[in-house]
Order: sequence, then structure tokens, then C-alpha cells
Amino acid sequence: MSRPRAIPDPTPGAGGGRRRRDRRGRGLRGQLLPRTVPAWRSRADRFDDLILDAVEHLEPRWGRELADVEFAVEDVPPSDPSPWEHGEVPLGRFFPADGSLPPRIVVYRRPVETRAADAHDIGALAQSVVVEQVAHLLNLSPEEVDPRYKDE
Repeated sequence: MSRPRAIPDPTPGAGGGRRRRDRRGRGLRGQLLPRTVPAWRSRADRFDDLILDAVEHLEPRWGRELADVEFAVEDVPPSDPSPWEHGEVPLGRFFPADGSLPPRIVVYRRPVETRAADAHDIGALAQSVVVEQVAHLLNLSPEEVDPRYKDE
């Protein structure tokens, strides 16, 4: 039977124990926000929700056409641009079906956040990117896909 290991006393002068960072006697820090509050979610989680909201907005009208389409979010686009991209960082891309892979629409989080003027603008820009990519998929204009679409 093994003996429990003794935990060294962290107070100074207590005999060689490790000193913990507790300079003002407040104790060890815990998490600042509980997981139950909305502010706990990361920016990436909130961006994922924006994309889901944009897709849900299009589903009543285009649900059948979008049933097999995969929507994804990546932080940044790959470093090798497509031949039709001339020097600008893409906000999203449409990948047609390839063999057993279904068609995919990918939205790039960091370029969208960088291009947006403020937090409210991120949602509007994300909606526009999704509409543009769905329009490319359906071979329609963005205005036909979503009448609220505004070219920014």
C-alpha cells in the first residue's frame, strides 16, 4: 500500500515548499465567468452561430437545394490562392461536389472579422458572404438568393 504524498506548504519560510502566486492573500484564481453566461463563449463560437443563423435564414426558401451542402468555418484561407483570386484575401469559398464529397461552402472567420468595421458589421458581412457563396452554388445572383442582400 502506497502512502499519500505530502503537499508542501506554499507559505514562505515553511520549509522548502513551492511558492504559489498569491501576493495579496486572495487565494487562487478561478475562471472569471461561469460557463452558463453568454459572454463565456469564444469569438469563434459566436462566429459559428452567425454562420448558422445566416444558413437558417436561407433554409425556408432554399432548403431543398441546400440539403446536401456542407457549411464550414475555418480561421484563415489556405496560403495558395485559387487562380481567379487576384491578390485579395477571400472571405469564403464554394467547393463543388467532388466524388463522394458533397458541395461545401467555407467561410473564413479572421478575414471577415478584419474587414468588418465593428461587432454588428461582422454579422451583416457574414450573412453577405454566405449569400454570395450560395448564389455561386445555385448559379444565381445574390439578390435572387436573398432580396435583403446588399453588395458591400
